[in-house]
Amino acid sequence: MPKVLVVDDSALMRRLVSNVLSSAGYDVDTARNGAEGIERVTDWQPDVVTLDVNMPEMDGITALSLIMQARPTPVIMLSSLTEQGARVTFEALALGAVDYIPKPGGTISLSVDDVADQLLHKVRAASRAKLRYRPVPNDGPLPAASARAPARPAVAPQARVGKPEGLVLIGVSTGGPRTLEDILPALPASFPWPVLVAQHMPANFTTAFARRMDSLCALRVRECSQPLPLEAGHIYIAQGGTDMVVSEYLGRLTVKPRAETPGHPWHPSVDVMVDSALQHLPAAQLIGVQLTGMGNDGARAMAALKRGGGRTIAESERSAVVFGMPQELIAADGATLVLDSHAVARQLLLWAPAKH
Repeated sequence: MPKVLVVDDSALMRRLVSNVLSSAGYDVDTARNGAEGIERVTDWQPDVVTLDVNMPEMDGITALSLIMQARPTPVIMLSSLTEQGARVTFEALALGAVDYIPKPGGTISLSVDDVADQLLHKVRAASRAKLRYRPVPNDGPLPAASARAPARPAVAPQARVGKPEGLVLIGVSTGGPRTLEDILPALPASFPWPVLVAQHMPANFTTAFARRMDSLCALRVRECSQPLPLEAGHIYIAQGGTDMVVSEYLGRLTVKPRAETPGHPWHPSVDVMVDSALQHLPAAQLIGVQLTGMGNDGARAMAALKRGGGRTIAESERSAVVFGMPQELIAADGATLVLDSHAVARQLLLWAPAKH
């Protein structure tokens, strides 16, 4: 079994996380702070590291940056569910962390049974993940939301009142935030189709995620926390803890959050989002994009989209942090094209040309 290093300043936390991993057969070692963690990464060479965000002396972000310089290793961040915790988590993902585990109430100790399955699932995925490390200069600024490059138009382009010409439907999980930063900022403000994103993510994190992406993209990025009209020039991020569905109101297409759909293990659900879009637009007016992630969410619905005359993209094994979700779409003969993540935006512009 892979070796896992648990880095946390709390002795109770180290013991609880270690017990979950040891019981599953993992070889586990611990470190009491970031500096000790960096030393153990170099000496013990673990396959995966779990790293607390908030630690005295050296915080998790600094430790992560130094780990990635000393010996790049798949890292899972342990983060609070606060807005500040979410922002720091996205900084960590931009630096190269593979995934994160939210700590309800700021600590995992009172609900370790609730997160044990999630911890094991994410450690298993991280042990197979490919790193997407973004080096930063020594003493340089941490990656953060940058200034928006292209200016936004005063009025977003819209083909006609009522229904857009088409929709782009993106499904993504582990490794998604960093991968989406390769794709969404590359779409110009004139991109003519609304873009819907179902990123597997818990409640309280998608608000910060949408704000971060909004600061990076020429398109406007909104969290789908209430019914919203589908408009060109916009990206809609499904709200954590819900499923995002396409619906129709007074002759106009909208997106809205809905309670998590029973029978679907991952949320926000990609399958549910794509199924709902197929109920309101012909498959030929839809583009499905299946990106990095573990599991098979989205494969069934996107394969049906392709069979109905729509077009789909599966991220390549070469660029995917975790190849599970795109691999399932390819295996179902549901991929029109298989592309590296950096080529996805270019293909979307070929299929739905921006209007000037």
